[in-house]
Amino acid sequence: MDWDKLRIFHAVADVGSLTHGGESLHLSQSAVSRQIRALEESLGTTLFHRHARGLILTEQGELLYAATAAMAQTLDTTAARIRDSEEHVIGELKVTTTTGFGTLWLVPRLAKLYDRHPDLKIDLILEERLLDLPMREADVAIRMKEPSQSDLIRRRLLNIRMRLYATEDYLARTGTPEGLADIANHRLICQSPTTPQVSSGAVLSQMLLSYNLNSTLMVNNYFGVLQAVLGDVGVGILPDYLTADFPQLVRVLPEVESHEVPVFLAFPEELRQSKRVTAFRDFVLEEIQSYRKWQSESGTA
Repeated sequence: MDWDKLRIFHAVADVGSLTHGGESLHLSQSAVSRQIRALEESLGTTLFHRHARGLILTEQGELLYAATAAMAQTLDTTAARIRDSEEHVIGELKVTTTTGFGTLWLVPRLAKLYDRHPDLKIDLILEERLLDLPMREADVAIRMKEPSQSDLIRRRLLNIRMRLYATEDYLARTGTPEGLADIANHRLICQSPTTPQVSSGAVLSQMLLSYNLNSTLMVNNYFGVLQAVLGDVGVGILPDYLTADFPQLVRVLPEVESHEVPVFLAFPEELRQSKRVTAFRDFVLEEIQSYRKWQSESGTA
């Protein structure tokens, strides 16, 4: 059905008059009459009984009016939400990042974002695959490499390294390795080099696994590696950003670490003005700034 004809029908049904309905839409009575007649012809029914005192809806007209009234209310509500969104962040935001960064760094901080924007709806996609932002598989991505697409806005958040960690209890029980050769006397917890992950982490894992280790535990994500380290299972390869939230982690063999891994936040150019994207970006940048301040004050950079 033609939206213009429905709009005219609704205005006429509201006031019961072609003349007054046309006045509200700045249309002549003849133009309104033609549109109503065309709508009735397209539906194959009569929508109004014509009386000297005005128009009365037929049974079919009442059915259509109920539908157009619901449409009008929905449009009014949507318009109000759009106006409100100029000041309030509402609606759905699809965010993607890696399983490790998402579960270990981002998710524990989201309560702060929801406190600030309680009407925000986040759809968080945690996987190693790079989703296609220009094709809107996600609105925002936090990636462990610089995006290659030219039509993305990107911001470098920080650089991370994969390092070796254990707990004080584990080291008190087994001793602290003094050099790389000592790693063979400990259980190494890591991701398999063949598991999807940043290449520098895979290279570090491969190098340490070449030391003829007596025992290993391989987990396909850093969340599992962290839980095993905290459970005193062994020495684990973990991203260094975890030390801010898990002070019980003790760095082992400080000379051993991966190459730097850049972390980027990216989103499509057409979402530059999106208040949801802006709110999420600003939140992440504030949290990164707090982390950097902690690094500087603790001397762990």
